[in-house]
Amino acid sequence: MLAEQVLAPDDIRHTEALSLVDELESLLEAEFDALKAQDLDRFEVLLEQKNQVLERLSQLSGVRQPEDADRLGVEWDTFKSRMVTCRDMHRRNEILIVRKLDAIRGTLQSLVLEDPASSVEVYDRLGKINRMRRRRGYSDA
Repeated sequence: MLAEQVLAPDDIRHTEALSLVDELESLLEAEFDALKAQDLDRFEVLLEQKNQVLERLSQLSGVRQPEDADRLGVEWDTFKSRMVTCRDMHRRNEILIVRKLDAIRGTLQSLVLEDPASSVEVYDRLGKINRMRRRRGYSDA
């Protein structure tokens, strides 16, 4: 009977951790949807919720560093494999963020910098279209 009382808290921690992984997966999917829709307010709320879930998971599992996961028992294998799935979902979201930032940077660069090789049409300060083209000066001839 004493052995059952000692094991019960581990079982509860394990069950709670798996439940939190469900929540984490849902948050990561919602985060991806918010990023696709460029809903930054929603993304920030989800990010805070995700961080809270990750902190709680760390407390329950005792995993603070990747090598800590190796010390978990076999009963935590499902937890570990699902966390790998969550890591992949997080990376997918990160890739989407990076792509969107690159697109924004490219757009800003074409609007702000006068790239001599660019044939992009932009508006000047008077609101007129200014087609940016490379012009050969006397020194280039």
